[in-house]
Amino acid sequence: MENRWPRVIIHVDMDAFFAAVEQLLHPEWKGKPVIVGADPRGGRGRGVVSTASYEARQFGVRSAMPISQAYRLCPHGIYVRPHGEVYAQYSRQIMQILAEFTPRIQAVSIDEAFLDVTGSVHLFGSVEDLALEIKRRIFQQTRLTASIGVAPSKSVAKIASDFQKPDGLTIVPPEQVQAFLDPLPVRKIWGVGEKTYQQLHHLGIETIGQLRQYPLNVLQQKFGKMGEHLYRMARGEDEREVELDDEIKSVSHETTFDVDESRLDVLDDVLLNLSEKVGRRLRKYRLKGKTIQLKLRFSDFSTFTRSHTLSHYTNLTEDIYRVGRHLLQEFQQLPQPVRLIGIGVSHLVDESGVQLSFWDLENEKKLQLEKIMDQLQEKYGALALTHAQTLGVKQQRKGK
Repeated sequence: MENRWPRVIIHVDMDAFFAAVEQLLHPEWKGKPVIVGADPRGGRGRGVVSTASYEARQFGVRSAMPISQAYRLCPHGIYVRPHGEVYAQYSRQIMQILAEFTPRIQAVSIDEAFLDVTGSVHLFGSVEDLALEIKRRIFQQTRLTASIGVAPSKSVAKIASDFQKPDGLTIVPPEQVQAFLDPLPVRKIWGVGEKTYQQLHHLGIETIGQLRQYPLNVLQQKFGKMGEHLYRMARGEDEREVELDDEIKSVSHETTFDVDESRLDVLDDVLLNLSEKVGRRLRKYRLKGKTIQLKLRFSDFSTFTRSHTLSHYTNLTEDIYRVGRHLLQEFQQLPQPVRLIGIGVSHLVDESGVQLSFWDLENEKKLQLEKIMDQLQEKYGALALTHAQTLGVKQQRKGK
């Protein structure tokens, strides 16, 4: 390995992953605009775009865009509902390929991962040879392309992987980090969202190089804790390690209504249904959490969250629903009809690591009952055994 590299971090990002898999499974779609997401229903559909092929992106279609807007931009596109299990199979295959190069892998989503290959480069001759070999093996075994960024840090590697998409390879040696970063839009910095960007824009800061001219104390005064992050990212200073565990940070479920919903009783029923799904997943993975978050998106796409942290850890549907319902009641006067509702649990721990409290002992019977329900639903389907209120909303949906 070249001595000038203190660390060699690789970010692998699959190109338009879901859409690329669909084109692989349907060769007749190759070269055509493929949009994976909700059913557009002739431009009247609900939900958002999950992934768009590069052919669709030429028409302005982007991930997270309302599916109705995508249809207006690209009415002739091929619209596909997601096939999650198929994508997961390809993801597992890709992660297995990456594990052939280093054990130090951090999968950050189904289609991207960081690798620390500092100790592996000498086996392949050079940084470039190693990165090219990763790309070659992924394509050889899956027929899918990946874009790769190589840098001394995670943040710069992630920026680099997006630099020459699709099927790109960008290598940023330590001595070239600043020259690479300076001309880039400040939006490229990890963690700079719309609000932070607008503040930077107001200061006349459009590029990372311009941001780098500001002293640390000035950025801290203007941005608080975020100021130090901006200061360090603008200089490529990122000492974060590639985390070896694939710890689940949170578990959540959400749904988008076919028609914007204003009735609190319907929202309440759907919330119970979502709470069941979240509780089932927590119990499946033997996890418990303390913080429960409600998410509401209104008809104008404004999104609000409310959260509450319990004094104990839980994976009981009853607890998740009870807190979620309390948070929902804070919106007694809905400003607008609701487009999307979601519930999630975070601050997770392995249930085996939670010391039993009086609360746990009191609820042990409830937990055992819910685990029995989980087993029956796993074997016979979601309606095999469920909470009575949830059954009502499922039947209501089925009748639509």
